[in-house]
Formats: sequence, structure tokens, C-alpha cells
Amino acid sequence: MTNRNVSNVRAFSMRDKIGYMFGDFGNDFTFILSVMFLTKFYTDVMGVNPALVGTMMMLARFLDAFTDIGMGQILDRSLAGPNGKYKPWIKRIAIPVAFVSFLMYANWFADKSMGFKIFWMYMTYILWGSIFYTMINIPYGSMASVISDDPVHRSELSTFRTIGATLAGLVIGVVGPMIVMVKNDLGQTVMDGSKMSLFALICSVLAVICYMICYINVEERVVTEAKSESVSLGDTLKGMFTSKSLIGIILAALMLLLGQLSLSQMAGYIFPNYFGDAKGQSIASALQVIVILAMAPFVKKGVLKYGKKEMSMVGGLVGGISLIVGYFLKTTNLTLFLIIIALANVGVGIFNLSIWAMITDVIDDIEVRTNKRDDGTIYGSYSFARKLGQALSAGIIGFVMNSIGYTQATAFDPDVLSGIYSISTLLPGLAMIALVLVLKFIYPLDKKTVEANALELKRRRENSN
Repeated sequence: MTNRNVSNVRAFSMRDKIGYMFGDFGNDFTFILSVMFLTKFYTDVMGVNPALVGTMMMLARFLDAFTDIGMGQILDRSLAGPNGKYKPWIKRIAIPVAFVSFLMYANWFADKSMGFKIFWMYMTYILWGSIFYTMINIPYGSMASVISDDPVHRSELSTFRTIGATLAGLVIGVVGPMIVMVKNDLGQTVMDGSKMSLFALICSVLAVICYMICYINVEERVVTEAKSESVSLGDTLKGMFTSKSLIGIILAALMLLLGQLSLSQMAGYIFPNYFGDAKGQSIASALQVIVILAMAPFVKKGVLKYGKKEMSMVGGLVGGISLIVGYFLKTTNLTLFLIIIALANVGVGIFNLSIWAMITDVIDDIEVRTNKRDDGTIYGSYSFARKLGQALSAGIIGFVMNSIGYTQATAFDPDVLSGIYSISTLLPGLAMIALVLVLKFIYPLDKKTVEANALELKRRRENSN
């Protein structure tokens, strides 16, 4: 890997950080939308069994084993063009990924046969998540390592990426329930299918705008060599499992996504069903944004002083313990529950503010050990791990919701509501504790190791020039 020697390339600045932030803003206008509303849309509007929805999401993630890592290999074997290697993909795929996201919420098919609805659900979800989202998200994530090779800059990009996702969560989580949730004739809070389709369209338009802002404002400064050899999926997977740092970050990602997405997916059930108040979902989303934005400057200082791994472990303990306490409280007080969720978001937020810089730490660690740098393939491997976490979350929730008897008809039965509360607290709480254990005993890149790797790579690059 070499620094780009082009006279008209400007220096790294706030423009890059803002531009990179808008990239994940765009990503999450479709991703967070699916996490928060897709399962509920298919169970409550389209009448699909929750176990079938969960199964579909799990099966799609197995397909991602090929598409994510395959996309990473395509990137690693590509040459950088005038606009870089990674960012041209953002311009190419922005419209397709946003359009297919809108098609997933096809309320106009609600009266079709169940077979057709399941076919449409599978087709659009796989096309969105396994094809187009992969084709834009992996280049976007890989791009962080070529915007700058400075570890401090990468930490800043990670923070701004998380802020972008948080802002998208603010729009979707706060505004979304106000638009798509209505009171039915019985006074129950339910989802309006036509309003959900309209909201999905709005989010898709906003996603394209955000992607274009990212494309215009981000600059690639580091050139990576194109890989000429073809590497099989089996060889790639074998290589993945020889790196303790990559294994650690993959397992941590699985636990993080299980915890974070369980909270997000169950929000669409616990607030309108258990508490009978969709505004609670909006308030919880607003609190999440406030918590993350308030923590960002302190997390940055904490990471510089103590390290990313160390800070993430503290956050995981706070989040996990608060949720497990909430499970035993079995509260019906909305305010108390919102406080529990806010504390849980402390754990999620600290790790999310650091995670993307931790990926570049893993890439550096593997380069130190092997003298090879495969940014796209490693990021593709990590992206696949995140999608497995999504699948694990969706699958578990789908099956557990089915086991407590959740259907359109039983959505407000007392026993079902009690089950919804238990799933919403215990599952993410245990996942957060598991995250801490993974970071403690498996992930090896503490502050001292990260700094040593950065110095070693700097020495090698200076010697090669």
C-alpha cells in the first residue's frame, strides 16, 4: 500500500469526515428501515407468520457468504481509477439499492395469495440485501482505509460513520412511528400498510441524496495494489480463521448485532403492543441519538487514553446489566423502561463509535503478520459476519415470537405481551454480556498492540519509499 502521489489531492479534512458520515446516513435509510419495520410489516400488514420471516432473513444471509466475500475479492483485484477504487461504486449502486428497498414494502400486494407474498418477500429482500446493499456497503466500508492511513483519522471516520447511522436512526425511529402507526377501531396501535409504503419511498429518495453527498466530498488518498491471483472462497475462509483478531471482531460483531438489532426489531412490538404507545418508540429512538451524540467526544478521548477494546468492554457491561435488570423488573412504567433502553444504548453506542476503526486495526494487524493487505476481502468477511448477526437476530426473534403465539389475531393477548417484554430485554442483555466476554478473552488488539502495529507499518512504508 502506498500514499497517493497526485498533486491535486487535497489534505484530509472535515470535508472527508462529513462526506463519509453521509455514506452511512444513506446506508441506514434502507438498513435501519428494514430492521425497525420490515418484520412488523410482513407479520402485521401482509399476514406472514413471524417464523417464515425469520427463516427468510436467515437464508438470505447464507447467500451473503458468497456475495459479500466475492465483492471484497472483486475490489481487491481492481485497479484504482481517477476517482479511486471504492467510491465509484457508491455512485453506481445508489439508485438500485434505494429502489429495491422501496419495493420491499409493497402494501399494494396485501390482498394477493400467501404464496405470492412470500415469493415477493424473498425476491426483494435478497435483491436488496444480498446483491445491491453488498455492492455499495462493502466498497463504502473498505474506503475508510484509503481515505487516510493515520489511525487517528480512521478513528474520526469511525465516529462520524456512527453519527451518520445515528442521524438516520433519528429520522426513521422518531418520525417513522408517527407516520406509519395508527389507532384502529378498537383503540389498538397498529401499522398502516399504505403509510409504510410511502415512508419507505421517502427514505429511498433521502438515501440517494446522502450517497451523492458522500461521493462528492470523500477523497481516496492511499493506493492499494490490485491482486492478480484468484482466491477461492474456501481459501479466504481458511485465511480468516488463522487471524485471532479477525475471529475476535467477527464474534464481537455477531454479539453486537444480536443485541442491537433485537432492541430495534422488538421496539416495533413492545411499545405499540405492550405499552400501547407508539410514541414510546419515537422517544426511545430520540434518546438513542442523544446518548450517542453526547458520548461521541468522551468516547474519542477515552479511546485515545485507554483504547477501543477497553472502552467497548465498559460500554457492553453497562448495556448488558441494565437490560438484565430490566428483565427482572418486568415494569409496566414506560418512563422507567425508556431509562433502561437509554442505558442499553450506552453499551451499543460506545462499541459502534469505535467498531469501524477496529476493522482497520484488524487489517493492519493482518498486514503486519502476513505482509499482505486485502482491505476489500477482510471488510467483506466482516460484513458477512454482521449479516450473520442480523440473521441470528431476525431468526431468533421470528422463531421466539412464533413460540409465544404471536399473530395478527393474538398481538394484544396478555400472555403474548408478557413474552414480548421478555424477548425485548433478556435476549439483547445476554448478547451484550457475551460481547464483553469475546472482547476480553478472544479479541487481542488492545491499545498497546494497535499502536505497535501502526508504528511497524509506518516504518515499512518509509523504508519502501
